[in-house]
Amino acid sequence: MARSARAQEEIRRFLDIGAVQVAELDLDGDEAVLRPGPGSPPVTHGEVFVLVRRGSRPVGTLLGRVPEGADAKAVLAERARAECGAAVFGGPGQPPFTTVVVATRERAGQLARALDSLLAQDHPRFEIVVVDNAPVTDETRELVERKYAERVRYVCEPVPGLAAAHNAGLDAVRGEVVAFTDDDVVADPRWLTELTAPFAADAGLGCSTGLILPARLTTPAQVLLESHGGFAKGFTPRTYDPAHPPGDEPLFPFTAGRFGSGANMAFRTAVLRSVGGFDPATGAGTAARGGDDLYGFVRVLAQGHRLHYTPYALVWHHHRETWRDLETQAYGYGAGLTAYLTAVLVNRPALLPAFLARLPRGLAHARTLTAVRATDPADGTGAPGDHDERTHPWPRRLSRLQRRGMVYGPVGYLRARYALRAAVREQTAQRAKTAQGAR
Repeated sequence: MARSARAQEEIRRFLDIGAVQVAELDLDGDEAVLRPGPGSPPVTHGEVFVLVRRGSRPVGTLLGRVPEGADAKAVLAERARAECGAAVFGGPGQPPFTTVVVATRERAGQLARALDSLLAQDHPRFEIVVVDNAPVTDETRELVERKYAERVRYVCEPVPGLAAAHNAGLDAVRGEVVAFTDDDVVADPRWLTELTAPFAADAGLGCSTGLILPARLTTPAQVLLESHGGFAKGFTPRTYDPAHPPGDEPLFPFTAGRFGSGANMAFRTAVLRSVGGFDPATGAGTAARGGDDLYGFVRVLAQGHRLHYTPYALVWHHHRETWRDLETQAYGYGAGLTAYLTAVLVNRPALLPAFLARLPRGLAHARTLTAVRATDPADGTGAPGDHDERTHPWPRRLSRLQRRGMVYGPVGYLRARYALRAAVREQTAQRAKTAQGAR
């Protein structure tokens, strides 16, 4: 098939992807409670992506179809009981004092939705810091001062980039633990408690990550991204210990994408500060395009601290909505992956021998990660769920962009470092000029 015809066929298949409803189903004995996902309308007939809970804790997802005229709760509960077995788990324990950092830039509407969900957390003692990154308007500051002044602290970070913003938040932290999330999420009421309680139970824990599910699946781009695996890492809690490398992770710790994502992560504050925080030349908003969260994971593990993933700490993420968004995201995924690896080796050269030993397998992993896969629902793939499995559809165009991003990543990181140094010099000169004028 000629390239143009193949591209047209991919676009046709993409546009044929239908919307999927999002819902929650809480099973408690013989009872079941069905609720729409955050911001979604009540469930009707058609396809439904369902988060299944037991005792309010997430235990799995399923994709069900509700026939027209059927009772949605009865249909989905029957499927859930058959596919999601009973879970046995204790309480999360007492979480430590925590600071939540939310970095944002010119998205006051989304930020307000996120802050409302964060202020509704059941965590016994926490604070929230909003970092306004390289703002061009006063919209974010005015929102915080007008609506959240008594409950949220505002910090402005003029240097652009997500990592720079997170570092500015880290400087303002007063909690024993610092949690990070994005301005495009809705946090489950128990998110912060579930994410941070493991730190009280394990003195050697340096980082924890949690579950990220789609808040809406209304556009083809949102459905395709979630069908590619989304951001979720499954429903089995897991602890990664550098003293006992996992046998099923031969690339450990360099496959940091398996550990979690930046929209749902927490660190012991002293540990994150001890590794210097995040590399400010990584992350969205820089030429590196991403990788700041992965950099943090690897640096903490490389220092000997454990990392724990828990599916019980849930945030709902608003995926991007258009094909162009997916193109940007695919390229950014690739660039961020190799940019963070470059950052790790630049900042921790002692890891180079371990990295080189894993390089052949790493290249094979990269090929699998970016492999082209069919997007035709008739072939049995293409449904949201089965998180962290690489059997989902991924169009050729997105695969190609992701691989191009991987080639660009090290260059992007070096460009970001140069731009950062220039920005720091400019700020230093500006401060000196202001001080001289004051005299």
